[in-house]
Amino acid sequence: MTRVWLFVVLGYLSGSVLFARILAGLMGKDILTTSKDENPGTSNAFRYGGFACGAGTLLGDFIKGFLPVWLFLQGGDAFPRLALALVVAAPVVGHAFPVFYGFRGGKGIAVSFGCLLGLLPAWQPLGLFIGSFLFFSLVVRISPHFQRTIAAYLGGLICMALTGQPAELLLGFFLMTCVVCLRLHMSKEPREAMQVQLL
Repeated sequence: MTRVWLFVVLGYLSGSVLFARILAGLMGKDILTTSKDENPGTSNAFRYGGFACGAGTLLGDFIKGFLPVWLFLQGGDAFPRLALALVVAAPVVGHAFPVFYGFRGGKGIAVSFGCLLGLLPAWQPLGLFIGSFLFFSLVVRISPHFQRTIAAYLGGLICMALTGQPAELLLGFFLMTCVVCLRLHMSKEPREAMQVQLL
């Protein structure tokens, strides 16, 4: 159990590294004060920091979610089912509430994809989450992004439950969904009326 808590802490600390702030700072840009929602995430890194800042942030956010989960699973030891749920969610919690930045972080969307990627060769959770995001972006398009993100997470959670994904993965993704929705609720992003369009 010591190993489990070690990876939960490492995952949280990994998530607490905000690449958008680091890379934007190195490039002499402040994406927090120039963006409307003051979110240190991938979208604002691209929009206000430029392509290099955005690409570096995206890669960093993927890796900081992927590595703790993947390394934990490489141990091969038997562990309680709840353990994987905590390890999977820890980087997202760290990104949303980073200890290095006064617990004021980003939404954790890119990190969520990285965490699910760390479950490989189990690809179904990641595939279902990607499918949910694409569905609410291309087929039943929900806007603005605030509501679309919530719909995509809830849709991904429902799809994982309906396809019989393991309980520990469901719990882990449920925890991620709660954290992301809480951070979205706390965001300074302007609240616009939801619109739904087909194709």
